[in-house]
Amino acid sequence: MKQALIFDLDGTLVDSLRGIALALNHALSSLALPNHGLSEIRGFIGHGARNLIQRAAPTGADEALLDQIEQAFKANYEVNWPLGTTPYDGVVKLLESLQRAGHPLAVLSNKPHDFTTAIVKQVFPSIRFAAVLGQRAGIPHKPDPTGALEIAETLGMAAADCVMIGDSTMDIETGLRAGMQTIAVTWGFHDRERLLTTGAGHVVDSAEELLGITEQSD
Repeated sequence: MKQALIFDLDGTLVDSLRGIALALNHALSSLALPNHGLSEIRGFIGHGARNLIQRAAPTGADEALLDQIEQAFKANYEVNWPLGTTPYDGVVKLLESLQRAGHPLAVLSNKPHDFTTAIVKQVFPSIRFAAVLGQRAGIPHKPDPTGALEIAETLGMAAADCVMIGDSTMDIETGLRAGMQTIAVTWGFHDRERLLTTGAGHVVDSAEELLGITEQSD
């Protein structure tokens, strides 16, 4: 049986930093709030839109202001995310190879669900993902394993036959809590040194290396 491969989106399949930064700083500017640089915003990403806004907002911002920033961010991002969202080098070829090999493929992201599905559809039109889940109301986001286990159930796979693949410590924690195998990738938003401490089954530096590991596991 081929392993099911569950991918994180931002920092794993796509480099979305510039698109997120453009929309976030546009939202902040529209409310006369200070902007942030790319390296700073890189550290804000990964825990969902609301956490992104909380980290970017001025200290002491109340819920009403956070709501305003979030609404402005989402409105701008919905229109302009394609300006700063591209697949990482080798990722399309990787996914196509895994698809040909018969691996069930899925995406699990903390990005809002509508954005997640839109990005996957537009950036990877040749890939047939069996499940694509973003952050949804009432469903806890990663590192809670609920979404990962939902995908396993959708695929008809045991958790032990699934692999969680991501660029953050949170992705690896999600996989471990779900009882899944884990692979950390180093080209995303978390530093390699942090990933080495997560307990991931593998830590890989390229799409080609990731493909090699999946081939060895077949």
